[in-house]
Amino acid sequence: MAKFNPYRPFIPNSEMVARLPTVTGNTINGLGETEPRRPELVFWAPNPDDIAFGEVQKWFYMCQPDSPDMATERAKRQVVLDAALPDLNPLAVEQSPRAWTSSLDQFVDAGDCEMVGATVMKQEWVFEGQETTFKTVIMVGVHHNYEELKHAPEFRAGIEVVRQYGRAAAAAKKITAWLMDQGWDAEAVTGPMAGKLVMIPPALECGFGELGKHGSLINPEFGSSFRLSAVLTNAPFASTKKRDFGIDEFCSKCRICEDACPPIAIEPDKKIVRGEERWYVDFDKCIPYFAENSGCAICIVECPWSRPGVGIDLAQKLARRSARNQRK
Repeated sequence: MAKFNPYRPFIPNSEMVARLPTVTGNTINGLGETEPRRPELVFWAPNPDDIAFGEVQKWFYMCQPDSPDMATERAKRQVVLDAALPDLNPLAVEQSPRAWTSSLDQFVDAGDCEMVGATVMKQEWVFEGQETTFKTVIMVGVHHNYEELKHAPEFRAGIEVVRQYGRAAAAAKKITAWLMDQGWDAEAVTGPMAGKLVMIPPALECGFGELGKHGSLINPEFGSSFRLSAVLTNAPFASTKKRDFGIDEFCSKCRICEDACPPIAIEPDKKIVRGEERWYVDFDKCIPYFAENSGCAICIVECPWSRPGVGIDLAQKLARRSARNQRK
């Protein structure tokens, strides 16, 4: 029996409903499409007037209370985004791809972020209408303070999300500046208004985890309790390895995020999206609650992997089970 959900039934605000476009978000995302194509920006546009759901994106901010703490975090993030980058050093440092990738650990050691990885850039990750000639993407992950995020969907959790997006942006800008000092051009791509490329596919490729049923990444170290940013460059980084912990199979049997989702947006089975079978969250069911509740984040918090200390134990149990099955 499903756990009682205090947020159901959810009835979308009529003012928000009036802002919905005629096209569905699922259509924009390519739900049911059997042929691959580049993604289209459906939400978090740098200029909301450029997208069909722009009025809903504006509504997101209208729903939020007047909060000095939120204003402070957004101001801090804006300072990061506005910070000037150094001039490109005309003398490029040369080192092996493995050495380049190992050098990213300095940003984890300094506390700028908790995860770094690199992989070969794929044009299929670039949003329709955007272009890049960079050949490498560096992914950056920052861990949430679970004691703050666990209050989702309260506004307190929304402040924590903005705080970590600010950290992710600062780390991406710092890595970008470092690369330019090394003589390699680079571009920071920061969330949530990334604008240029989808973040999850390259994060999957460089070993940040596996896609969960709730549409977010999951790994044993941080569960889904982290945020992403990226850096594009032509510096010859060695790709970090993709990782498989058995999370995909785990999600196929787990219903916790499904049962926790107020608008019942998390699909129980995988769907075909732009030619790929994968977990999918129904955008049109999710976005009304998301917009009215500071980005929600309930599914991330309720995911068993996100609870501090739990993910590592789960990964070890799954590894032991896999080893037993292989011996049979």
